[in-house]
Amino acid sequence: MIDIRPFATLGRADFGWLKARHHFSFGHYRDPARMGWGRLRVWNDDEIAPGSGFDPHPHRDMEIITYVRQGAITHRDSMGNIGRTAAGDVQVMSAGSGIVHSEYNLEPEATTLFQIWILPDRQGAPPAWGSRSFPKAGREARFAVLASGRAGDAAGSEDGPLPINADAAVMAATLAPGQELIQPLDPARLAYLVAARGRVVVNGLPVGPRDGAAIRAEAELRIRAEEEAELVMVEAAA
Repeated sequence: MIDIRPFATLGRADFGWLKARHHFSFGHYRDPARMGWGRLRVWNDDEIAPGSGFDPHPHRDMEIITYVRQGAITHRDSMGNIGRTAAGDVQVMSAGSGIVHSEYNLEPEATTLFQIWILPDRQGAPPAWGSRSFPKAGREARFAVLASGRAGDAAGSEDGPLPINADAAVMAATLAPGQELIQPLDPARLAYLVAARGRVVVNGLPVGPRDGAAIRAEAELRIRAEEEAELVMVEAAA
């Protein structure tokens, strides 16, 4: 089963400095049919104006992954971590027992990003933050794992994905026009795919730019790019 969620149907917010689209209920947007997808609770598609951002605010018991699409975001938190994550790179914040952080766009251009929240396997874990560069060459016609708490993904190793405290993985791929990839899936698990850019066909179904695809009970994904495409996907226990 693949449920396509067109970009035009997503929830929205516009605060001037922040323009956001919500794949799932968030803030003032409420849709009982879109409260999450398994452990995936939030997928926000944000555009942050230059010189603005999120003032210090708290989180707890949530794995928060930021995938920067354009520009950069600068993070600062109550543990003393400071870091700038640029386009194509990823940061992970495990809120655990509690953390306060801020995120600002200090660049001269708008920053666009996906912010993805995943429910942790256990509550009250020590909070943590990390950021890594992942060369796009490693994602050509294949899904590269960027953050993971799955067994066997070697999360936290020198060349491995960033670690998260959840039986889930965040991955990304790029496709040239006409190129195809096949991604095996465990039919007992769930996946959620977003086309960050470009149009693709997923198991025969068209997925447009920034559309979402909620995936259940599929043994594989056969994805063909109709134009240059960038894909981000979460795979997780149901």
